[in-house]
Amino acid sequence: MNAPNAMDIENYVQNLGRAAREASREMARASTAAKNTALLAMARAVREQAAALLAANAEDLAQARAEGLEAAMLDRLTLSAKGIEAMAQGLEQVASLPDPVGEIGDLKRRPSGIQVGKMRVPLGVVGIIYEARPNVTADAAALCLKSGNAAILRGGKEALRSNQAIAACVAAGLRAAGLPETAVQVINITDRAVVGQLVALPEYVDVIVPRGGKGLIERISREARVPVIKHLDGNCHVYVDASADAEKALRIVENSKTQRLGTCNTAESLLIARPLAVSLAPTLCGMLMANGVEIRGCVETLALVPGAKAANEEDYYTEYLAAIISVKIVADVGEAIAHINKYSSAHTETIVTEDYTNAMRFLREVDSSSVLVNASTRFADGFEYGLGAEIGISTDKFHARGPVGLEGLTSQKWIVLGNGEVRS
Repeated sequence: MNAPNAMDIENYVQNLGRAAREASREMARASTAAKNTALLAMARAVREQAAALLAANAEDLAQARAEGLEAAMLDRLTLSAKGIEAMAQGLEQVASLPDPVGEIGDLKRRPSGIQVGKMRVPLGVVGIIYEARPNVTADAAALCLKSGNAAILRGGKEALRSNQAIAACVAAGLRAAGLPETAVQVINITDRAVVGQLVALPEYVDVIVPRGGKGLIERISREARVPVIKHLDGNCHVYVDASADAEKALRIVENSKTQRLGTCNTAESLLIARPLAVSLAPTLCGMLMANGVEIRGCVETLALVPGAKAANEEDYYTEYLAAIISVKIVADVGEAIAHINKYSSAHTETIVTEDYTNAMRFLREVDSSSVLVNASTRFADGFEYGLGAEIGISTDKFHARGPVGLEGLTSQKWIVLGNGEVRS
């Protein structure tokens, strides 16, 4: 669809929102069996339509190359036969997860005789805005569906054909289960104005989840009139404590930084306790440099690590998403915590230590959405946390924090069970 003017775009998004709101009522009461039937049917459709998905993706890739998209974007855009099978398996995995909707917890009997508790319920209509990766269409549809929500999905223009092909598989699954096809709607307008309309639609949209670069998320946070589940940066830290085991430290630092450079849970800053600096900083930094990572360090680091470059204040705030890491020598766990709470983006931090007291202090005092002890920052992920999958990462402090899975796409309401009690 090519919308010629702003009024057409406004009407289009209003109609999407209205249909999603109606579908959300039906999804909120859908049985677990119906939702799982839809998910398994979607997986079958994805496998059956693999050739069509690859053909649509090839068209997207050809246009993206013609328009000069960078290699990293082309990589995220590419669907392979293996990727399509992983998409189908992902749908099946979500079907196998426990259904959070309707779960009742914290029931307590009050002196009056009533029982008071909480029931988990869907958020309603979830708008998801993302770039490049077509597999997000299937992942987002699955998570929203299983959590009893309706979804409006807006992928990047570079993946339009791929997303539409995947959307057809999603619609086939919903039909097979007798659920409304409007429970998952994929926007087919590429005009950026559609995003502005979607995030300013509180009468129909309950929450927005942006998945993309910092520029996209900043824009949505600025323009949204509905709640946003988001994180802007992933400036993650590894702190090597004075009591750290050297082999653990080497393994954790290497994995945190070098396994993948461009993810939000990749380490961007390394802090080393001063008592270990002379013995361990050259080893850790040497390993990173051998992996092609540039070291930007403090004065003490420069004296210990030949080839390191001087860090400036901005380096300690930066999410590089590249083969660069900032390094600082700190006095102790207290200085490490202070540094992290100042410079971190509140995403993920880890301590390498054999000191229980320091580990517990780090867990309590570091103000980030994921805080780890003796483990790689790369574990900050919905699948690794046992959520099955995630819709995104939140560094906000309200509603959802850290990886957001099925439970994060629900809320809770108070319920009261009585037997004729009245208030005196």
